[in-house]
Amino acid sequence: MRAINPWINFNGNAEEAFSFYKSVFGGEFAKIVRFKDIATAEFPVDEKEANKLMHIALPIGKNNVLIANDVPEFMGRVSENENRSKIAVSAESRDEADKIFNGLSAGGSVEGPIGDSPWGTYAGMFRDKYGIEWIVEFDPSL
Repeated sequence: MRAINPWINFNGNAEEAFSFYKSVFGGEFAKIVRFKDIATAEFPVDEKEANKLMHIALPIGKNNVLIANDVPEFMGRVSENENRSKIAVSAESRDEADKIFNGLSAGGSVEGPIGDSPWGTYAGMFRDKYGIEWIVEFDPSL
């Protein structure tokens, strides 16, 4: 398997969330497509949906891409309080784990503070300010 790329649905704030993620991970967006960019006579886009994101991709590291979109209102709202699958980030060092954990958890709620785990890694778990759940882990044995 080459990569697993998490895809997140947002209620109209995907661009804001991804700007925040970019500020932590760095890099440049690989793709940004707005709903107005794909509008056709067969697929009309309501004016209030036009600037929402149909697709945004942020490469992270060598083989990973974080992807998202805004869900159009006619499809209903995404439940931001549901138990979503967590996004796991494998850091290359304790320092990198701390940087990512502290950056992404800012304004969110920490479920498990970053520190030494009983299974021999350095790990922490949190829900960011957009309701997305993350695990950041450094495994010194890898």
